[in-house]
Amino acid sequence: MSIESLTIRRAEPDDCDAVYEMFTASSVYTGTLQLPYPSREYWRRRLSENTDSVYYLVGIIEGNIVAMAHVATFNRPRRSHAGAIGISVHADWQGKGVGKELMRAIVNLADNWLNLTRLELEVYADNEVAIRLYERFGFEVEGRLRQHAYRDGQFVDSIVMGRLR
Repeated sequence: MSIESLTIRRAEPDDCDAVYEMFTASSVYTGTLQLPYPSREYWRRRLSENTDSVYYLVGIIEGNIVAMAHVATFNRPRRSHAGAIGISVHADWQGKGVGKELMRAIVNLADNWLNLTRLELEVYADNEVAIRLYERFGFEVEGRLRQHAYRDGQFVDSIVMGRLR
């Protein structure tokens, strides 16, 4: 299997089993604010709700979901120009270019279809690989959230990043 066969599409509620499977790996959920041991029903709800304001994309290689990204828009009038993004890559596909392709797709959706002029995200301060990826797409560090989240028995900092178009 290679990244050349990667296809990207909008996620559907029936993708919950594959997304559930992806988030069983500690290398995936420790990079997010997700708790370990998510249920399939949790992911079914997440993929079913707010479909007018949260756009989930999945990356598929040979019929298997290998990554997921989202952009969430804000329904407050003074924030309607902005969106928050997130991305997760299956443990078996990390470091192989899948994240870059999902970022390209989610930024394209935000810029060229949703007309968002600001994208923002939070990333753990020790996730240097993700920070470099975001920087390649024009994100800049806007601040540091000290002891932002509790992960694996300790408080960790997060970096807030933003991208203006």
